[in-house]
Order: sequence, then C-alpha cells, then structure tokens
Amino acid sequence: MDNEELEQDKAKDEALEKALEQETENETPSEDETFAKPDYESEIIKIIRSTTSPKVTREKLEDYHANDIADVLEKLTVVERKKLYNILNMDMLSDVFECIDDVSPYLEEMDIRKAVEIISSLEADTAVAALRGLDKVRRSVIIDLMDQESKKDIMLIASFDDDEIGSRMTTNCIVIRENLTVKEAMRSLVKQAAENDNISKIYVADESNTFCGAIDLKDLIIAREGTRLDDMIVTSYPYVYGHESISECIEILKDYSEDSIPVLDNNNKILGVITAQNIIEVVDEEMGEDYARLAGLMAEEDLKEPLLDSMKKRLPWLVVLMFLGMVVSSVVGIFESVVSQLTILMMFQSVILGMSGNAGTQSLAVTVRVLMDENLEVKQKIGLVAKEVRVGFGDGLLLGILSFIVLGIFIMIVKGRPAGFAFAVSGCIGLALMCSMVISSLTGTLVPMFFNKIGIDPAVASGPLITTINDLIAVIVYYGLSWLFLLEMMHF
Repeated sequence: MDNEELEQDKAKDEALEKALEQETENETPSEDETFAKPDYESEIIKIIRSTTSPKVTREKLEDYHANDIADVLEKLTVVERKKLYNILNMDMLSDVFECIDDVSPYLEEMDIRKAVEIISSLEADTAVAALRGLDKVRRSVIIDLMDQESKKDIMLIASFDDDEIGSRMTTNCIVIRENLTVKEAMRSLVKQAAENDNISKIYVADESNTFCGAIDLKDLIIAREGTRLDDMIVTSYPYVYGHESISECIEILKDYSEDSIPVLDNNNKILGVITAQNIIEVVDEEMGEDYARLAGLMAEEDLKEPLLDSMKKRLPWLVVLMFLGMVVSSVVGIFESVVSQLTILMMFQSVILGMSGNAGTQSLAVTVRVLMDENLEVKQKIGLVAKEVRVGFGDGLLLGILSFIVLGIFIMIVKGRPAGFAFAVSGCIGLALMCSMVISSLTGTLVPMFFNKIGIDPAVASGPLITTINDLIAVIVYYGLSWLFLLEMMHF
C-alpha cells in the first residue's frame, strides 16, 4: 500500500512539473517577439482618437517620449492635432515641438495665443527658426504678444546671420557671479534652475557679465561651505564668439566633450551657450552641406521638396559642367588625326577618363577633410600635396602595369593584332593611365586648397567639377602620348 502511494505521489509530481514547464514555454516570448520594435505610432494615434476624457488621454500620453508624439503629428488630421494641442499641457507641448524640424506649419493652424505660449516656451534658437517660417503678419502679431524676456532672447538670436554660431545658441544656462560664497552660489543656482534646466555646467562672470570660467555642478554640490569659489573655477574652459562662422567653430566644438560651451560677444560677455544637441545638429548640417556641394548641388534637398526648387539647386553646376564637357569634346576633336588612324584607342578612352576622375575625387575628399583643420601649417599642406602625388603615382604605376599586360593580351587575342602593335598600344594606355592619375591627384589636392586660400568653401570644388577637369587632363595626356609614341615615333 505504501509503495502504491509513493508511486502515485511520484506520478503527481511529474505531472505537475510537466504542467509548469508547458506554462513557462507559453509565457516565454519567441525570439521575434523579444526583439520586435513596439509600434508606438499606432498606440499614440489610437489614444488621441479615443473618446476618453482629456485628463485620461494626457496621462496616457505622458508615458511616451516627446519625439514619438512628434513623429505622429503629420499622420493626424488638422482636427485631431488641434485636439492634441488642447489636451497636452504647455511643458509637454513644448517638448514635442522641440523634436520637430519645422514647427511653423503647426503654429499656423493653432490659436494665436496658444502659438504665443508655445513660442515663448521653446528654446530661443528653435523659436527663431519657427518664427522665420511664419508669414509676416502672424509673426508680427506673435512677437507683439510675447513677454519682454522671451522677446529679448529671440531678438538676440535673430540678430545673428544663419551661418554664424550665435544663431544656434540658447540662452538656457546658469550664470553666477565670481565673488559669491559657495552657499550664495548654491542659492543663485536654485533660483535660476526654475527657468533654466541646463545646470550640469555653471558659468561664472564678473559684475559686468564678462566670462571668467566654469564650474562643474558636482564640484559645487560637494564643496564645503568655507571653500572659495575662485579655487573651483576652470578658467581655461573653451568658448566661442557669437559672430564666428559655424564652419570655423565646428572643430572647437567637436574637440571638447562638454555638455555646453559658452558663446561670447566681442566684449567677452556671456550671451548664451551651445549645447551638445546644438553641436550635433550643427555638425550634421555642415556635413550635409559639404556632401551636397561635393555632389555638385547648391544646397541640400529633401524628399518633400518641390520639383522646381530641386532643379534650381542642381542646374547652376550642371550648366557649368555642360560647357566644360564641350571643352573636353573640342579637345578630342584636336586629336582627330590620331583617332582616325588608330580607332582602337577609342575603346579604352573610358578607362583613362574613369580612373583619372576617381583618383582626383579621392584626393579631393581627403583634402577637404584635412582643410577643416584651420591650424594647418604651410609645411603640412606641402606634405599633403606630396603625399597625394606619391599615392597617385603608386596607384597609377600598379594599374598602368596591369593595364599594359591585360590590354596587350586582349588586343592581341581578341582583336587579332600583332604582338608588337598590341603591346605598344597597351603600353601607351598604361603610361597615360599613370600620368593622368598623378596629375588628377595633384589637381584634386591643389584646387580645393586654392579655393580655401581665397576664402571660398573648399567643398565647392565639387566631385563633378574635379571629374570634368580631370577628364580634360586625361584626354590631353592620353591622345597626346598616343600621337607622340604611336604615330610620330613608331609610325603605326
């Protein structure tokens, strides 16, 4: 009897274990489910379109990041967006608008007083960008209705040109006087933190607001009451001037891993700060502009840009390149006698032109990147030119030898020409390839240096421009060498 009971208990335990294992397997998500990205967009839209009370809707939306809410705005109807403007409180709404590149279309569709509140709550640089996108009448009304403090900050940012670093700064920062005690400094910090949330770095100025240095928030918190504030100030802290161009400041901003860097006026007084987010945006925009210029565009484009605007950005360089292309074609016409007697040369013209253009574009890319360092000395620039020429010669020599062998065999076997003729032609092609790559590397380095010297952005020496110039050089080198060696010297 005891054995039967033991067997029954054992069977029950096994059944229970099996049931628990099955339940665990059902609850454990699959690999696809574990890594599936939450569909926040659908969830947010569903909440906004629900019939729940404004309070409940707002509480549900508080669980989502402002950027996720910003992403769904364009998916909503005008009526749904107006509903959202009324549901969200001002802090949430301003956070959402900070995540949008162009807020002006949304400001146009909301009540004027609500728009004023939004503009006043945004960072000054974002507010300026938003106002610039509005029509003059609405912009004027909004500015008139704003409080004096917000209006002052916006007018300060707006006083800088778009290409000046001051246009990207924010006045959201903590500034304390240099002659305060630690206790007084903490009191000033707490008072200013109510309106300025960039508190990780505290800036110190004298009575005339002249920049003296910076203090880390952590150092101020752990400082003893009797500690002198002067001993805590980092006087070698980096800074930029508001009227400096963005391109000039990029390297300074990138070199320091600080949360923010102060922006000064010409009298060394603190105007505001460039935050880490501003730095990322500035670097991203500058890289985008340089990339656009390297592609032969006048400015960046986006997917929603009107057709005519895109054409206007592309046409100027295309017209210039078309006329340069005509020059290249005219040069080919000068060597008409060479082409007529040695038509086989036309087969390999694209090889010379293509490799010449590639070598020049590579040197251009390297040079533009190096020239971003404003402290580059003359000796370093000469070293860069010498290096690029050596690289062009090394690459050209190897490719020239390879072309000599491969094309010689090709002409001899496929075209059925004598070995002497085949390797004479391939040798001329290899030599032309090497020479054109050396000259193209030199051109791709010197042209952007020339633009930089005369005060023009070196990225303007765009890829298409360099390629076309190098096409001209390659044609002259290729057909000139062919005329000299194949016709004049070897009499083919």
